[in-house]
Amino acid sequence: MGHARQSHGLSERHACLVVKQPRGTQRYRPTQRDDEDRLTHAIVTLAARYGRYGYRRITALLQRTGWSVGKDRVERIWRREGLKVPKKQKPRGRLWLNDGSCVRLRPQHANHVWSYDFVSAKTHDGRTVRMLNLIDEHTRESLLVRPERRWSSAKVIEALADVMVIKGVPEHIRSDNGPEFVAHDLRKWLAGTGAKTLYIEPGSPWENGYCESFNSKLRDEFLNGEIFYSLKEVQVLAERWRIHYNTIRPHSSLGYRSPAPETWPHEIKTGYGEVESRVRLPLPHTLDGGEISTKLAALN
Repeated sequence: MGHARQSHGLSERHACLVVKQPRGTQRYRPTQRDDEDRLTHAIVTLAARYGRYGYRRITALLQRTGWSVGKDRVERIWRREGLKVPKKQKPRGRLWLNDGSCVRLRPQHANHVWSYDFVSAKTHDGRTVRMLNLIDEHTRESLLVRPERRWSSAKVIEALADVMVIKGVPEHIRSDNGPEFVAHDLRKWLAGTGAKTLYIEPGSPWENGYCESFNSKLRDEFLNGEIFYSLKEVQVLAERWRIHYNTIRPHSSLGYRSPAPETWPHEIKTGYGEVESRVRLPLPHTLDGGEISTKLAALN
């Protein structure tokens, strides 16, 4: 526009008329909000700490710390700064049949359906650690993450009993057909408590989709970012991540609320020693005892 005006001696009005551009567009000057730099810094800080969170979860965390910001503005800054989450694995399969019927029992309320499964990891010396994960499918709350070197049906019964003493007995409990889950002793004990077993079809892990989803988040946001030197370290950090998952981590299917924000305990008893409910040292998968919230609040 400036070149056209200088070359042909046109006024701004005439030049805009020739190129069919509104004068308002020509005179527009981009403005930047006063808090743009502080918000950008806050987004980058959270993205660096929670590398597997997308802009929607980052928006939820910002809103918790007092920022009055929508996901569209966060997405604009997110893209401008070149932030992104690496692509995850492809979806596995459908939960519904072609005739509209459901493959599995759908959870209707808390303690309606629990599901549990094992996830394997390794310590620095190459030895295997197996984690028993137990979740409530309706509330998405992680009820248990317990790492052990070896598991038996007796240990599974002990772990379930510890949770049932606090949470009560579920109506149903879903699992795959692993040897620990189909053991006669475990099935007999569950029948005695009144809980009904739901076993998925062999080779169909998507039928235990809630637990599989939790397992992938556990591995993606916790296990893949840690090097463990002992079983004790795995046990303490796993319980710390479980608390973070229940009380802080935004969950997309819950409207970016945490599964159980009111359940943050003052002191956690795990059988492995005391675990502080507020982290003194910053970890990649936890809010560092309010440090991030304090910094973001200061930025706001």
